[in-house]
Amino acid sequence: MTIHNTDVGAALAPGVSPRVHALVAEMTLDEKLAQLVGYWVDQGDEVVAPLSGEKVTTAAYTDATVHGLGHLTRVYGTRPVDPIERAQWLWGEQRRLQTETRLGIPALVHEECLTGFAAWQAATFPTPLAWGASFDPDAVELMASTIGRSMRDLGVHQGLAPVLDVVRDARWGRVDECIAEDPYVVGTIGTAYVRGLQGAGVHATLKHFVGYSGSRAGRNHAPVHAGQRELQDVFLPPFEMAVRDGGVRSVMNSYAEIDGVPVGSSPELLTDLLRRRWGFDGTVVSDYFAVEFLRSMHGVAGSLGEAAQLALEAGIDVELPGPDAYPHLAERVASGALPEATVDRAVARVLAEKEDLGLLDADFADAPAEIDLDDAEHRALAHRLALESVVLLRNDGVLPLRAPGRIAVIGPNADSGEALMGCYSFANHVLAHHPGVPLGFKLPTVREALASRFGAVSYAAGCAVEGSDTSGFAEAVATAQDADVAIVVVGDRAGLFGRGTVGEGNDADSLELPGVQRQLVEAVVATGTPVVLVLLTGRPYALGWALDGASGPAAVLQAFFPGEEGAPALASLIAGDATPSGRLPVSLPRSAGAQPYSYLHPILGGPSGVTSTDPTPVRPFGFGLSYTTFERGQLRVDGVAAREVGVPASGTPADVRAGASGFAADEVPDSGTVAEVRAGDAFTVSARVTNTGARHGADVVQVYAHRAVASVTRPVAQLVAYARVELEPGESAEVRFTVPASRLAYSDRSLRRVVEPGEVELRLGPSCAVVDEAVALRVSGPVYELSADDARVVDVEVRRG
Repeated sequence: MTIHNTDVGAALAPGVSPRVHALVAEMTLDEKLAQLVGYWVDQGDEVVAPLSGEKVTTAAYTDATVHGLGHLTRVYGTRPVDPIERAQWLWGEQRRLQTETRLGIPALVHEECLTGFAAWQAATFPTPLAWGASFDPDAVELMASTIGRSMRDLGVHQGLAPVLDVVRDARWGRVDECIAEDPYVVGTIGTAYVRGLQGAGVHATLKHFVGYSGSRAGRNHAPVHAGQRELQDVFLPPFEMAVRDGGVRSVMNSYAEIDGVPVGSSPELLTDLLRRRWGFDGTVVSDYFAVEFLRSMHGVAGSLGEAAQLALEAGIDVELPGPDAYPHLAERVASGALPEATVDRAVARVLAEKEDLGLLDADFADAPAEIDLDDAEHRALAHRLALESVVLLRNDGVLPLRAPGRIAVIGPNADSGEALMGCYSFANHVLAHHPGVPLGFKLPTVREALASRFGAVSYAAGCAVEGSDTSGFAEAVATAQDADVAIVVVGDRAGLFGRGTVGEGNDADSLELPGVQRQLVEAVVATGTPVVLVLLTGRPYALGWALDGASGPAAVLQAFFPGEEGAPALASLIAGDATPSGRLPVSLPRSAGAQPYSYLHPILGGPSGVTSTDPTPVRPFGFGLSYTTFERGQLRVDGVAAREVGVPASGTPADVRAGASGFAADEVPDSGTVAEVRAGDAFTVSARVTNTGARHGADVVQVYAHRAVASVTRPVAQLVAYARVELEPGESAEVRFTVPASRLAYSDRSLRRVVEPGEVELRLGPSCAVVDEAVALRVSGPVYELSADDARVVDVEVRRG
């Protein structure tokens, strides 16, 4: 291998305070390197990170901290510990670092927080795929703020969330940690999370920079072969938004290699792009064991010292979770292979972060004496997000249940609290290794919530989530036959590395429901009892058999791991106490053979006459039914009206096929007058939405762009703007979008991010595949190249009445 001995760290990080300069100048090399590593105090045999059993450091804690410490790793989130007792230990440990190390610098404490503070007794919120289904950045920001408050009160400084990987393949196990398959939805909701967490005083960490979700065949850590255009137009925009608009303070590298270069060794991504082009001035932390993986998994380093130097020079400031490779930097400096100034640069960033967090002046005199990690505010927000995120996929009128009579509750997920929570919930991430330890908070199951809402229900599991045992089918069928309606609850069980059906390391080669769950549903449907199918999953499954066939369930509800309040939310929706308003943040696949798939495909990425396969999803991105009805119209661009396309939005199979827009792929409808905007200028799009039904409901107003001719191939449809709008029966609202130039930008043939002149069609509809109205927009003037000053986020204004 080649190590480039360039003095990239000749100067400390820009903006570093005189105090930090002075500290770095005073430090020995050992003290500096101590600030660049974490220590995992509690890690034992539990597998809660990739290969953690083999990779965890063996150095004794007291020896590892003699010169200080950069990070304490997951002191609350590794095993079930009483939060107050652990806080007392932590406060004492910080005092020890202040008094027994020469410089007295406390450690920064980081924790997982993707679905809530990952600690015993702490609230568990819906998984990120549910955030995407809500299309509600405001709710996500409030949730993140509440999570941050709990963490801050217990002495945690940094949270390892959000995940900004854009979904590209439903087979990938970590889909449940992602927000959506659309970069703009990922960016806006992820940035809202950043604002909420950091507004509460806890630094957010963007994961996993970058391209991780593009792994070949959806296999975890598999090579990524994305071209530069896909990186720039799909994978990078959410991260750029969170950096430039969200002001995020930390970034974590991806495990992946992109075209043969591991991201953890790429200065082009971690320094040139992230810092020099985007202006990021926070810390870059390694994903767990990622530095060591440069040697053992990627083979681009021959020793731990070489791996450490590659990572440090690329731009990784801190090695997590522990000191596996970075201590070997001492040898690299001593040999002359690595300038000490490169170490200084990273140390300055770590100390600047600690200074920003107030750690350099912190008083650890009094640890908290009491705390409620699942108070009324936590539960109210958990309920709101769960309620907003459930997607109604099919309904022949059976829902809501008005006078249900006898209710049978059937299925392997019907009476499981763990089935409501994602891979990075404390219950599935940690407590699975501690059988018998209670959750520490209230977690009603779907069976319990339905019984609470409707009274006594009958129950049969029918089968397990995994396996081939059908011996419980007879009981399930009999239970359904004795009922007036059967609610069948199936789906996933989240876990890690082979434990469970979805989650980190749990990739799939089939998108059929795991085990014999499909057969169970079909057996219950065959009884003739009306069936409401409830899916608790962490990925979209191939559900054409349940959604499009005449013999399928009467209704289908999709819930992406809806968290601790998921069951009460589902009961409210089934009863009609609330109206479903979730929209699909990912396409529902036709089969595993259609993967990888994204609605952001060019013409030849969809169905065509030159292939016998059909990748058209069973339900498209943005789709969701309701108990009420909405009328969308009066689409205007800078005052120019649209023409009505006339495609119904009823949700029947013919309406939801990609491309069912009522005109050819290269047609730009003549609206009579064409709106015009100069390339690089913002423009205004407005539309009116009316709740024409008899129930309160929320519509997600969606505006898509279609460009028939460009210098490079473009998606058939791409989301430009969206807004979640709550409306009473008969109420109308005008939604006004101020759209910046960046929403029409893409990478041209020279890989510049530009807005090209030409004709663009803007479409209003209930999903990416159905168009209610369309209007032509002419982009004029010369090609406009985006700059750092260009806005990335659409301004949304809702005017009621």
